[in-house]
Amino acid sequence: MLARVATFAIDGVDPRQVWVEVDIRSGLPAFTIVGLGDAAVRESRDRIRSAIFNSGFEFPQSRITANLAPAFMPKVGPGFDAALAIAVLAASGQVTSDTLDSYAVFGELSLGGELRDSPGALAVAEGARRAGLARLIVPRERAREAALVDGLQIAGVSGLKAAADVVAGGEPPLLPSAPSDEGGSEPQEPDLADVRGHAGPLLALQIAAAGGHNLLLEGPPGTGKTMLARRLPSILPVMTRAEAIEVTRIHSIAGTNAGALVSARPFRAPHHSISPAGLVGGGLPPRPGEATLAKPSVYECT
Repeated sequence: MLARVATFAIDGVDPRQVWVEVDIRSGLPAFTIVGLGDAAVRESRDRIRSAIFNSGFEFPQSRITANLAPAFMPKVGPGFDAALAIAVLAASGQVTSDTLDSYAVFGELSLGGELRDSPGALAVAEGARRAGLARLIVPRERAREAALVDGLQIAGVSGLKAAADVVAGGEPPLLPSAPSDEGGSEPQEPDLADVRGHAGPLLALQIAAAGGHNLLLEGPPGTGKTMLARRLPSILPVMTRAEAIEVTRIHSIAGTNAGALVSARPFRAPHHSISPAGLVGGGLPPRPGEATLAKPSVYECT
């Protein structure tokens, strides 16, 4: 029997749709994953087998072939675990496949069947909306982040059993409540109003902030370059919702966001010894660099 589930790969800072196709046929028990997956994808076979057993399902004792399409695109990371497991359950008849075409599934599985916190849920949600999908299943810790995308029903689940229940027509769990700020306060950001003197640099900062210009601060150590740069975000305009979602998506992919909307303009101060890949992004798989993480705000190289 054949089953197909939609998921997404993260290519740099952009989501790419991937179809997880699982075919189960009679033959010697085997579980093969094709489609240019990396080591984390190949190792998912053992995670999926244990997660299915420990979630109260039966793992098919047949020949299982899983394809991650399109086959020419490299697949990196464990975020395909949940989609592969749901496809195996659907192909074996343990989960109804009538509504699978409207779902996207994303998340890493533990051996016990829990969905682990998986960075990049906001990018996946944007990709699901662009692909015309109506529903998205993500780890519960990332549900509020994914819900920032309008026009998409988000199901934040804690494990494979809950994900299978949602696909079978169960009611999606309620989104987790936002963390309370009671008992603590936000750390005070440096304010440009605290600066005394530096009349010339202050005027330059105000002009750069008002016009959205680039700014180069040059001078000997101890003259206040970093102090001024750190205070520039305090006079920048508040980010629009589109800018905030873009910043949140980038930081979610980089793993530096806790799952909430980023409302403060980012400030990055990398050391001068940073590598080119760390500065502008790159590597295998491609990761955002400091210049990307600073978008659309302040960047300083010390």
